[in-house]
Amino acid sequence: MDKEDSESSLRREARALARAVGGFQRAVVLTGAGVSAESGIPTFRDPDGVWSRLRPEDLASPEAFARDPKTVWDWYRARAENVKEAKPNPGHLALAEMERIFPDFYLITQNVDGLHQRAGSRRIIELHGNLARARCTSCRSIFPLEEAPLGPDGMPHCPDCGALARPDIVWFGEPLPTYALEKAFELSSGAQVFFSVGTSGLVQPAASLPYLAKRRGSVLVEVNPRETPLSADCDFIFRAGAGVALPIILEALYGR
Repeated sequence: MDKEDSESSLRREARALARAVGGFQRAVVLTGAGVSAESGIPTFRDPDGVWSRLRPEDLASPEAFARDPKTVWDWYRARAENVKEAKPNPGHLALAEMERIFPDFYLITQNVDGLHQRAGSRRIIELHGNLARARCTSCRSIFPLEEAPLGPDGMPHCPDCGALARPDIVWFGEPLPTYALEKAFELSSGAQVFFSVGTSGLVQPAASLPYLAKRRGSVLVEVNPRETPLSADCDFIFRAGAGVALPIILEALYGR
């Protein structure tokens, strides 16, 4: 299928979706690394992603931080700098605009880059934390990374108590924040339309959210250039990147 045929197919699917969800109030979107890939943020689970070159246990686990906090911090600070240079892409911007269409709209993200906020999204549930924040290992306070003073060890420390800080990221082997997870399940169970965008459908418990929405009667939409375990259960599928498909969906929802 050439580019023109592919775009025509996306527009037909988008118009059908717009007809199906016309008048809906409650929309939930789950996003994964694919949304930010078009902004230059490396994905993790694709064949050429970050974890194809690095072992998670070496950089993204409590054990790694206990063993060598400096190496872990060097990696996360480099990632944070990379993210600061990235810009929201048309997919991020389209999702921010969707808040104007659905009165009860929430975005649940597995991403830690903060690009949704920079695009203008306001109702966001972060499941895995945020690279721009740090958390004290002693008093547990959470603060912007840029406000964390560097200690003699060259690592960020807590501005309140002075103890060593860690990235405010959910590492392998750690539970998700209770509030965020409970809110994600609550929102998913009440969604009239649920969008799964740029996520592999492999990481639990986030991967269970679209299935919960479907069981509760939601229209299920997938935006992903690749087939995923969720694909067979979807009502609408857009085989394209978020930066291509979401603006087309947005135009259809507006009736343009």
